[in-house]
Amino acid sequence: MAIELEKYQDILDELGEHASEVLRASWGEAARVFSPRGLEAYLHGATGLKSLGRGTDLVLSFIQSAPAVTRELGEDAVSDLLAAAIKMYSKTSATVISLVFSSSPIAASRLGDPELFRGYLHLIDTLLAQAPRGVRPMLDHLGTLLGQLTLGGLRRWALWGAQAHKTDFNAQIRYFGLESPESLGVLQKERRGTLFIDVQRRIGMYLRALWGRDFFMRPTSGDFEQREGYRPYIEGYIIHLPDAYDDLDLPSGKIDGVELYRAACAHAAAHQMYTKEPLSAEALTPLQMTVIGTIEDARVEQLAINSFPGLAPLWQKLHHATPHQNASIGDYLNRIARALLDPGYADPDPLIAKVRMLFAEQLNQLASNHLAWDIGVTLAHDLVQMRLPFVHTNMLSAPYRDDNRYLWDFDEVSEFAQVAPWQEKQVRKHVSLMEFANEVEVENAGDDAQEIWVLSSELFPYEDLGKSYNELEGKEPPPQPYHYAEWDYQMQLERPDWCTVLEKRPIPGEVEVIDDIVVKYKSIIGRLKYLIEAMQPQGVQRLRKQEDGDEIDLNAAVRAMIEMRMGEQPDPRVMMRNVRKVRDLSVLLLIDLSESTNDLVLGSNNTVLQLAREATVLLANALDKIGDPFAIHGFDSNGRHDVEYFRFKDFDMPYNDLAKSRLAGMRGQLSTRMGAAMRHAGSILKRRPSSRKLLLVVTDGEPADNDMRDPQYLRFDAKKAVEELTRSGITTYCLSLDPRADQYVSRIFGAKNYMVVDHVQRLPEKLPLLYMGLTR
Repeated sequence: MAIELEKYQDILDELGEHASEVLRASWGEAARVFSPRGLEAYLHGATGLKSLGRGTDLVLSFIQSAPAVTRELGEDAVSDLLAAAIKMYSKTSATVISLVFSSSPIAASRLGDPELFRGYLHLIDTLLAQAPRGVRPMLDHLGTLLGQLTLGGLRRWALWGAQAHKTDFNAQIRYFGLESPESLGVLQKERRGTLFIDVQRRIGMYLRALWGRDFFMRPTSGDFEQREGYRPYIEGYIIHLPDAYDDLDLPSGKIDGVELYRAACAHAAAHQMYTKEPLSAEALTPLQMTVIGTIEDARVEQLAINSFPGLAPLWQKLHHATPHQNASIGDYLNRIARALLDPGYADPDPLIAKVRMLFAEQLNQLASNHLAWDIGVTLAHDLVQMRLPFVHTNMLSAPYRDDNRYLWDFDEVSEFAQVAPWQEKQVRKHVSLMEFANEVEVENAGDDAQEIWVLSSELFPYEDLGKSYNELEGKEPPPQPYHYAEWDYQMQLERPDWCTVLEKRPIPGEVEVIDDIVVKYKSIIGRLKYLIEAMQPQGVQRLRKQEDGDEIDLNAAVRAMIEMRMGEQPDPRVMMRNVRKVRDLSVLLLIDLSESTNDLVLGSNNTVLQLAREATVLLANALDKIGDPFAIHGFDSNGRHDVEYFRFKDFDMPYNDLAKSRLAGMRGQLSTRMGAAMRHAGSILKRRPSSRKLLLVVTDGEPADNDMRDPQYLRFDAKKAVEELTRSGITTYCLSLDPRADQYVSRIFGAKNYMVVDHVQRLPEKLPLLYMGLTR
């Protein structure tokens, strides 16, 4: 941690001694939650606040609060916080801005959404113009306020006080400090039954228990003139829900906010699970779209109820339409929605009976949303003939159903294409020299070219020099790209062909480096000798005293006959079995070669990379003697388009001077996109004929890359890669050199599939012993 801070010594000097101490104390958390680019912005934000000349408290509050805000909302929220502070600079004192920074983690955790956090910062800026004396007491009580109010409720409460006490500064202080009766009265009026932030975790676990996957949910402020018209919606595969639900008194009974959230989330999740493709909205009227949406709601709910019957009563009690409601098309649609969901609902209207019959006739076609189209168009025609009033907004009375925007494709780039962009695969075509020469070259072709032509054989010059043009020019051929999907945990989808792995040629080093390592660890090699000999295959072994086997054990048979003649119970184990002892195992050692491996190990003159190289050499010597087929690969990354992959030794390659020179040339650089590298290593292991396959990952830190700001994104992708490899029969095990790895590595590899090396100096000794323990 201190080593990283040394890169920013000029910033530490500029901040001063006190701020530097606070920064050092906060650096561990900041380094975990910020990306490298975010760290730069974090430090420059601190120095920018220092340059304002408004005191040290302003800088200290920002340094301490920004990591907590980033942990809750991401580092973009810190940029919004800084921009808001600069905007407030001329309106208020440094003490108030410091309080804004100090209270921002409370706002971030209670609001739980970057958009709502921006709305909160805008509210503070508005209050500084309308009720400047009330901002400080409000921030002092922010935890109490956001514990009872949504952002919309906080805005209405604050603006009421600002308007009521526009010129009375003392009254402003009492109102925003929750000391006046009218303040408590308005607060009680704006309180909501259930806040989304209080039930988000429970609802997420509920959906995961139903469908076995995560759904990403976000609160959205319902700060409109009429909250009753606010409905959930799905956009970008994210379920947007009201930030609060009031309790409802319905004819079926009282419904609390938790049940409303459970019903709304289950309905939206059913859309995501069972609506596989959008419907075209071209040439449809608003009435037709509304009717089709009602039938589609019934379709996905029926599919969900088929799997989870307990959802039926949860949804049924939120429908309260009756046969007496017939004044508008909206009344009929509410009756149709209830009739399709509740078999016990009796409605004498022939139109309702017709819809029920059409839906029942096509129950075997529920898998396709074209059922909703077919029934909806027919029903819309019948409703038009009734000549009832049609109001497009606020038609459906069931409060849990979303607005169905997820269902439609409006001839623009659809959600499905935005989230999972798909392009035609680029083709690499190997051609002859004549085909290559006669083809017209496209000068402006780039990475988006449909075909890339590759000469099938090396090209030699006209003069016979014994070398190809490639050898003469000294350039290695371009690496073959391998494309892999990447898991987006926020949308719970795989982005197809999202990452590109490029196999680069390792740069050879001096073989003497490897020989020196063998000499250095001669004592450890001697201790490993007996373990190695015990693990070497012993050929054919004869197992005696078997009840079933390949041949009779004459000695045992004679003893059995003697026992029978003596009237004793004979031993029935008179057979022998010949067993061939072999080790059918392939292991691939995957080494993290990121920039951080160049750091010195505390208390040592060696870098992490040097110790990893030494451990690899000892393991390679042991594997070479045991006879297990093994490969040694490494990786680093420079964004999703450039995941570099190095093959130091392959399975079919002997462990000779060439492999040793490649190991000697290992170097650390760039970042750690672990998921893509593991998928590529897994694709190599899958082709091995061995019955057991082991991927052993050696890393000094968590997955990270320079194009990712969300620290959780690549962790979830690496976890998904491990799950994919496990389903393919590949065991993954992680040897982590990060002392903080317990916080994340168990979630990626599993509780028993990792080990954290507390003393990195012991890595060369630990790695061979770990392997022998795993494969014994």
